[in-house]
Amino acid sequence: MNDDIVEKIEQAGLIGRGGAGYPTAKKWRDIKSVQSDKKYVICNASEGEIGLFKDIHILENHPEEVVHGMELALDYLETNKAFFNINRNYYEKIGPMLREVVQHHNYHNHDFQFFIEEPSYIGGEETALLNAIEGKRTEPRQKPPFPSVFGLFGRPTLINNVETFFNVALVDKNEYKGDRFYCISGPVNSPGVYHLPADWDIAKVLRETGNYPDFEFFVQLGGSASGLVFNQEQANTQKMVGAGGLEIYPKDTAPKDLLLRWLYFYQRESCGKCAPCRMGTYALKEIIEESTEIPWDEIFKVLEVTKETSFCGLGKSVNEPIESYYSNVIKEQ
Repeated sequence: MNDDIVEKIEQAGLIGRGGAGYPTAKKWRDIKSVQSDKKYVICNASEGEIGLFKDIHILENHPEEVVHGMELALDYLETNKAFFNINRNYYEKIGPMLREVVQHHNYHNHDFQFFIEEPSYIGGEETALLNAIEGKRTEPRQKPPFPSVFGLFGRPTLINNVETFFNVALVDKNEYKGDRFYCISGPVNSPGVYHLPADWDIAKVLRETGNYPDFEFFVQLGGSASGLVFNQEQANTQKMVGAGGLEIYPKDTAPKDLLLRWLYFYQRESCGKCAPCRMGTYALKEIIEESTEIPWDEIFKVLEVTKETSFCGLGKSVNEPIESYYSNVIKEQ
């Protein structure tokens, strides 16, 4: 009976909504196949990137579904131990409510523990999260081994995003329709979180939510620091990518202001473990702050180093917003 849920997840085509888009059924099966005397399930409600606020929306409005999704994972993996990782800002707002939901909807009496994380971007990276729960410094681990084999306390560990567990619950109830959450922000009429079909192009999402701008614009998709940037014409065909952030920028946004917004975030959130990320983000910020005109060639040289030599995804992703912004917006002007 426990295997039925993974069959349904696979048939639904469910992918993780934490940003990587990994097939959920494959992830669950991989962990199921590992022999171990103990396994763990973690719900990751870190959400430390600007432009993302769907986790708090889901937890406020659909906590029972999230808990149900976690229970299905526990039953499938034949384990009892779950951790609810939630950043402190969210916990201070909804912690008591979530504890009550777990108490009243934990039908199989699983062992749920809350881990209250100091809000950070790197804290959402799955191996950095494992270190934090174990009481170690919040920084990423070398992969492989992957958490599916050597995770929390050296045991196989399933880590899924809040939206993924919510979707699993919908799949179990035959209510999943292929929708996803969009976090719409920027100078629009009705910013907020919307639950809409995942295959809609961005222009349609904006029109259907009453947020299509009456000015020339470009968009950033996934998150408002690491997300890819697309111009207004591309919004007519481009679909959502990554974790679901959709930020609108006026076309005349000052490039220097935008670049520094991203780099201030990256420099602040770097864990400092590796020099390419730690020093690269600092160098980029300094280059731009001290320049009258944006020295794109110099910037791209530094980005190539951070992309190729950084230890984890934070340093490796600094180039994505900047390069896509340059290619799709700056060069098109």
